[in-house]
Amino acid sequence: MQTPAKGTTVNRAGLADVFGVALTTIDTWVRSGCPVVQKGGRGQEWKFNTAAVARWREETAAAAAAGDAPDDIEKLDLRKAAAETQMAELKLAQARAEVAPVAEFEKATARLMATIRANITNVPARAVLRLLGEKDSATFKRILKEELTLALEQSAEADLALDDDEDGENDE
Repeated sequence: MQTPAKGTTVNRAGLADVFGVALTTIDTWVRSGCPVVQKGGRGQEWKFNTAAVARWREETAAAAAAGDAPDDIEKLDLRKAAAETQMAELKLAQARAEVAPVAEFEKATARLMATIRANITNVPARAVLRLLGEKDSATFKRILKEELTLALEQSAEADLALDDDEDGENDE
């Protein structure tokens, strides 16, 4: 694709329109080295030359397609080393029981929420007996607060241990 030699000077919104992208994409381009005619600031708009930006995009795409072998290999080696380090750290954390599988966490959280829900929904049945005939709003609020606190404390004390043989298998 041949770009015009001169191009047109446009602001961020104009550049986004010309290239059919969002303003956030323009911001990303600027951080990645997109050529700028004038930087924006207080009351001053960013200005870009459309031809210069088109050339920059073509050069960036060509460099990405060709891949600068030495730089890319070094970057890949660093990423691979970082990934291997993260995997080793994760395995160590698992061995120390410092992390849990997401499914296990989700199951425990679901149980906790169900326990809280059950305890909170029991509050009206318990509170109605204590509140029957009560006319003092401060006492009414105190009793409701006590009942809710009790429900939450019971939830916190509930045995939510996950059974290893939930799927019907029993090792005994």
